[in-house]
Amino acid sequence: MSRQAGLAGGAPAGCKGCSGTASVHVPPEKLERLIQMAVQNRPAASDDEYARRLAVCSGCQGLQYGTTCRYCGCLVAVRASQRDAGCPYPLQSRWESAGPQDAVTS
Repeated sequence: MSRQAGLAGGAPAGCKGCSGTASVHVPPEKLERLIQMAVQNRPAASDDEYARRLAVCSGCQGLQYGTTCRYCGCLVAVRASQRDAGCPYPLQSRWESAGPQDAVTS
C-alpha cells in the first residue's frame, strides 16, 4: 500500500496526528516532567543558556505548535535543557550563531 493510499483510506492505526484523538500540544506539566527526565543523567544547561536557546527557537521558522522543532521532531524545551545538545537547524546551529553557549566539559 502506498502512503497516498493509506492517507486516502483514513488514518493509519496508531497515528496520533491523523486520528483526531490525540493532540500535538504538550501541557506545561508534562513538558516539565520530560525536561526533568532528560537531564536526570546528563548535564543540564544553565538557566541563562536555556532561556537564550528558547529565545532563539521562538524566532525560528522551524518551530511548530510553539513546542516542536520541524527539523528533528524534538520538543525544543527538552532539547534546550541539555547542556550538550545542539540545534538541528540545517547547515548551521542557530544556537551557535546566536551567541555564546555553556562550556561543555567532559
